[in-house]
Amino acid sequence: MKDMEKTMLSARGQFEGLLESLSTAAEQPRELHAVERDIWEGVLALGRTLLLHFVQQKGVGDVGPTLAQEEGPLLLRGEVVRRPYLSVFGEIAIERTEYGSTADPQAPLDAQLNLPEWKYSYLLEEWGLAFTTKESFQEAGQTLDQILGVGLAVRSLERLAGKASAEVAAFRAGAPAPQADEEGALLVTTADCKGVPMRRKKTAGKSGKRRKKGEKKNKKKMACVGAVYSIEPFVRTPADLIDEAQRKTCALDRPVPYHKRVEAQLVDDKATLFASLAQQVQQRQREDQTLLFLSDGERRLWTLQKHYLPEAIGILDLWHVMEYLWKGAHVFHPEGSSQAEAWVGQQLEMLLEGKVGYVIGGLKQRRTKYRLKGNKKKTLQSVITYFHNNRAHMRYDEYIAHGYPIGSGVVEGACRHLVKDRMERTGMRWTPDGAQAILDLRSTYLNDEWTPYWNYYPTAEKERLYGHLTFDETKTYKATA
Repeated sequence: MKDMEKTMLSARGQFEGLLESLSTAAEQPRELHAVERDIWEGVLALGRTLLLHFVQQKGVGDVGPTLAQEEGPLLLRGEVVRRPYLSVFGEIAIERTEYGSTADPQAPLDAQLNLPEWKYSYLLEEWGLAFTTKESFQEAGQTLDQILGVGLAVRSLERLAGKASAEVAAFRAGAPAPQADEEGALLVTTADCKGVPMRRKKTAGKSGKRRKKGEKKNKKKMACVGAVYSIEPFVRTPADLIDEAQRKTCALDRPVPYHKRVEAQLVDDKATLFASLAQQVQQRQREDQTLLFLSDGERRLWTLQKHYLPEAIGILDLWHVMEYLWKGAHVFHPEGSSQAEAWVGQQLEMLLEGKVGYVIGGLKQRRTKYRLKGNKKKTLQSVITYFHNNRAHMRYDEYIAHGYPIGSGVVEGACRHLVKDRMERTGMRWTPDGAQAILDLRSTYLNDEWTPYWNYYPTAEKERLYGHLTFDETKTYKATA
């Protein structure tokens, strides 16, 4: 009996057996969830058989004695070779005619079906990696196994993540910009850094190298996190902002960001991230939009902003400023005291009124008046230096009059959701490449680009793997008997 007919009869038998089992179950005191499980397992088995039947109908991809390439010699026909394919329904074997050398065989059927480079189906890969954006590789593999009965090992998921993430940059570069009528009047770019725990290099000996005094057990590498979004102006008074800061709440009528896109760069220099931010600005900015850049006081970030986003209005994040105000307050007043809170409120009010010079001058006077020494003097000097170095980006009276955002809550949230919630889970340690792969995939997921990316990725892979072959993909070449 022909292979296709056997497979089709098997599929019919499975389907009829499933219907019969339901009729039998209906006559018994079966609980619904148990029947539900039986149906699901039967559907998976039926799906595997139907998938195999589809492949058999496509033939073995024998295009004749030779196979042409866009460049290079004709490839001679070889043998029909089975190839494993692990689908969401389970593993099947695909028979295909190979051309060329055994060291680098080419199979037209692989191109017709757009088979992945490795045995894992793109759908299985998509689902498995979707789980890895939210949980550990081990948990992701276990989740797949629980649902499909098809588990993926940790190492397999790690390799798949590295492979799938390689096209993220090209996907983002080609992504269309949001519609102009869906954007706010302000286009905001923002950047911050967050540590990722890294694996230490192995050393000789059973116990490894002993840590030096003061050396931390876990080594971290900083991931530079960036975001681009648009928003409408939100005009407030210094009193409004002081009230929000002291109550640690946000105004209920605060506008929401439009088309927020976050990303993180760990492997390359921070310049790679800023080049991406600049590219997004070029794609998105309208002539009537004001461009802003929000960040903390790290000098490297501001240097890159001047190079890649020179036209942006730079704003020092107010919440980092608040941290330094509290450091200064605790030089003179006990932590948690009403005096410290009142002092911070006074300094904040002056900063919001544009009186940065008065605040710096007052701190210098206090340093002299109280004849500070040791750690207190060092702490107060760090506050003075921070305000002095960032004075050009602390024109808060102008910012709030125009309704500009002055807090980097978006990128702070990105640092937490994109990096911390996934990369700093208990016991996790990363290689640079492994961490970058997950950051790329997780940011794609958080940007609501997961489905568009997985429409793009198999097409990009097909061009990479099979773009050099030339034959009529619409034909069925020698269907199996």
